[in-house]
Amino acid sequence: MKRFLRSLLLLAVRLLGWPRSFRSARAARQRPVKPVRILLVRPDHLGDVLLMTPALQALREHAPDAQITLLVGPWSREIVVRQQALDHLRICAFPGFQRAPQGMLAPYRLLFSTAREMRQGRYDLAFNLRPDFWWGAALLYLAGIPRRVGYALQPGQPFLTHALPYPAPEHAAISNLRLVNAGLVALGYEELAEPFTPQNYPMHFTPTTEERTWARERLRAEGIADDAPLILIPPGSGGAVKLWRSEAWATCANALRAWLTSSSPARILLTGSPGERPLVEEVARGIPGAALVTDATIGQLASLLERAACVLTVDNGPGHLAVAQGTPSVHLFGPTDPRIFGPWGDAARHVVLASTQRCPACSAIPCGRLDWAPAELPEHPCVRVISEDRVLGAAKSLLHAEERQAKKQAQET
Repeated sequence: MKRFLRSLLLLAVRLLGWPRSFRSARAARQRPVKPVRILLVRPDHLGDVLLMTPALQALREHAPDAQITLLVGPWSREIVVRQQALDHLRICAFPGFQRAPQGMLAPYRLLFSTAREMRQGRYDLAFNLRPDFWWGAALLYLAGIPRRVGYALQPGQPFLTHALPYPAPEHAAISNLRLVNAGLVALGYEELAEPFTPQNYPMHFTPTTEERTWARERLRAEGIADDAPLILIPPGSGGAVKLWRSEAWATCANALRAWLTSSSPARILLTGSPGERPLVEEVARGIPGAALVTDATIGQLASLLERAACVLTVDNGPGHLAVAQGTPSVHLFGPTDPRIFGPWGDAARHVVLASTQRCPACSAIPCGRLDWAPAELPEHPCVRVISEDRVLGAAKSLLHAEERQAKKQAQET
């Protein structure tokens, strides 16, 4: 029924919207009057939004005179509100991303009402940054924006004026940069310089002084000295199939704590959202003396991640936040493709451990599917089969490398 409604809507919009599309086509051939007004649409949560920040910063640097507006979900406001590349921030509770049930017609009512609001912005160019988000492409079309950039995926492709071929698996940060590059060219700006690498186009999320102070005081309240080696583990994820085994986290945490030697004892910190508190507590039961933080804001969490010697995590938003802070990290992957969603940073400091064992019910690994019902999870153990030895080996290698680098810097000074 949902697919039928969507097809009916798409047909109606295309039939009824032809006059607007002709007007948009004429406007697209005209050079916009400055300041150019640009809109970006990104409906996702923490990790995907962070992976968008390199493209956002590149857009600002190459179009310094433009007015840049970003449309995100309320769940992403804290991430982007501090982005200096933005002029305006708009909020939309995008359908399919609220992690809450909705009525069947609600997405379409929201589509038309949001399009009316966006039309008032009189944007010259817009990006539908999520490749498979047909709703976003339709929104840009209904808003009458003359230049609409996105990837050529159905059913959203007909709503775009600049539909790029969807590439073979490449990192999401690169895909975002390609779209921004196409939009800059469409407006007559200089192209982005390649290669698109984390070194040339890093993620942007910097904790404030207040957030760093909060982290320092919170760790002291947990009995963690300022010079104590800190291993931070955010074990949760929005998709249950991406979780590792709680006892495996405990095994690795205890082994690393015993292995680390310093004048101050190593400590383990477990973090998560309030909703992940039961999982965090389950992991903590196997780690004597572990500290727990499940009430931090995203900025406060970034400060904790910045303080850590190493972060161990699954494919989740805090993992990307750790990379943005430059903290060495180990990332466990299974159903999601690390070529697309892996850490956007120096591969020597941010290690991916991907499961190579295909689940019996899946045709390939990674399969890309996350919406398994709880009863189906036992048949999809891809992340859970990653061994503790692999995780420990990767973490020790990272910590050894950081120790060697610190000694080298000390000798040079």
